[in-house]
Amino acid sequence: MPQINDRKVAIVGCGFVGAASAFALMQSGMFSEMVLIDADQDKAEGEALDISHGLPFAKPMQIYAGTYEDLADASIIVVTAGAGQKPGETRLDLVKKNVGIFKTIIPEIAKYNQSGILLIVANPVDILTYTAARLSGFPENRVFGSGTVLDTARLKYLLGEHLDVDSRNVHAFVIGEHGDSEFVAWSSLDISGVPVHDFCEMRGHHEHEEAMQQIADDVKNSAYEIIQKKKATYYGVAMSVRRICEAIIRDEKSVLPVSAIQHGNYGVEGVALSMPAIVGKNGVETMVPIRLSAAEYEKLRNSEKTLRKVLDEAVQL
Repeated sequence: MPQINDRKVAIVGCGFVGAASAFALMQSGMFSEMVLIDADQDKAEGEALDISHGLPFAKPMQIYAGTYEDLADASIIVVTAGAGQKPGETRLDLVKKNVGIFKTIIPEIAKYNQSGILLIVANPVDILTYTAARLSGFPENRVFGSGTVLDTARLKYLLGEHLDVDSRNVHAFVIGEHGDSEFVAWSSLDISGVPVHDFCEMRGHHEHEEAMQQIADDVKNSAYEIIQKKKATYYGVAMSVRRICEAIIRDEKSVLPVSAIQHGNYGVEGVALSMPAIVGKNGVETMVPIRLSAAEYEKLRNSEKTLRKVLDEAVQL
């Protein structure tokens, strides 16, 4: 196996999400080499050419379409390949199709690269993160999913709009399944150290329960709304991919709600779901315990049960 090149990233799957992620990563300046891999070689070549033509406005970089052999020295392998989510379809409806695709893709990746980090972005991301970890044989800290990083960003954006405050000062997490059983961990949410209810009242909002429920519902339904209006979501998740890659490449030790296989955290065992974790050059370094109410704890266990049911019914590894 060749030595890992910290300045090289690979993207497997050049659909809407893969192409948008490649574009976001090109603009980031973090990498000097990017290989795009797709079952449709022409698609990969077209995206590589299109993105490369913007390089005079960015940092020098080699961008090209390749094969699995070309990702042998990639430090991060971003896997976006899979069937897309159709209007009216839940993320979990995709599971059998995409597990089948992963049974082809992941062994090919592992054949050529055993030392990089696998960042799973395809949906349903929790199920596919578990699948990728089992099929690749990689240490679990180096196989994780984009999880609820985007859902959390949506939450911060909506709260920022509601409270008329910079969304970067909203400290919050959406946790659990990246899907219908996800929830907002309101118990640990604050705006620059100020409890959310106090900040709401300071801003003239007093209908706390109603507003919280509406915002949580809007976060959960964001993807469905976007898919209904424009058939796919890709810009937001591309920025999430860029953010996670930043944390890895710069060894930031950032706390991000990525999807990782849990081992006893809050009683959750043996399924991948999103909880805050410290992310750095070695991938997921450790889980970060946050405050959860009894009701939130039950919601987390509900997410676990939802995902375990899908694993038992649909994932044969």
